[in-house]
Amino acid sequence: MSERNPVTVTIDGPSGVGKSTISRRVASRLGFTYLDTGAMYRAVAWYIAQKSIDPGDTQAVSAALEAISIDLLPAAGETDDVTVLLNGEDISDQIRNPEMSMLASKVSALAPVRSRLTAMQQELGRRGDIVAEGRDTGTVVFPGAAYKFYLDASAKVRAERRAAQLEARGEQVDRQKLLEMTITRDRQDSERAIAPLKKADDALLIDTTVLDIDQVLKTILGKIGV
Repeated sequence: MSERNPVTVTIDGPSGVGKSTISRRVASRLGFTYLDTGAMYRAVAWYIAQKSIDPGDTQAVSAALEAISIDLLPAAGETDDVTVLLNGEDISDQIRNPEMSMLASKVSALAPVRSRLTAMQQELGRRGDIVAEGRDTGTVVFPGAAYKFYLDASAKVRAERRAAQLEARGEQVDRQKLLEMTITRDRQDSERAIAPLKKADDALLIDTTVLDIDQVLKTILGKIGV
């Protein structure tokens, strides 16, 4: 009997919509590997910032990619982020802030970055069952995924959720500035020429504005048949 092909679940959507939280829980319930593609782009952004490389200098960024190795380690629990190693260094905490989110949006629009990381993500998908979370996993990275979902919510609600997360970590937050950054990132991600943020035609749209995590999880698992 031949082995079955790995199963891929994609969960896309804009910043702050709850993709990471939902994806971790879905992966845990299914026994799948959680693939946080956004963390990979944040890692590249962090490296570029550390090296003082202009994110608009495609040639310099492309050269920097040759020196980058990214590894994602499984989260300790459903409420934890994956551990991100860049060239063996744990940078998980350094990449989880609004500024790095904005820079990740810029570098993710560069062809060399998307090409390199998309190839890395697809290789991970060939190794086993995964829940891939990001902005183009259902449209570009895994267009043939067995199950696709697109989460959405108003920018104001997403900014408030992100503010609450940051404040829970003891960080001070300018809520108006965070809302403006959320709207700006939405525009950057949706208008970029390469792999723009958009819902796959065959993805199930779930508006999380008035749904809690358990309701979203139930909807996704129900669609998968769990």
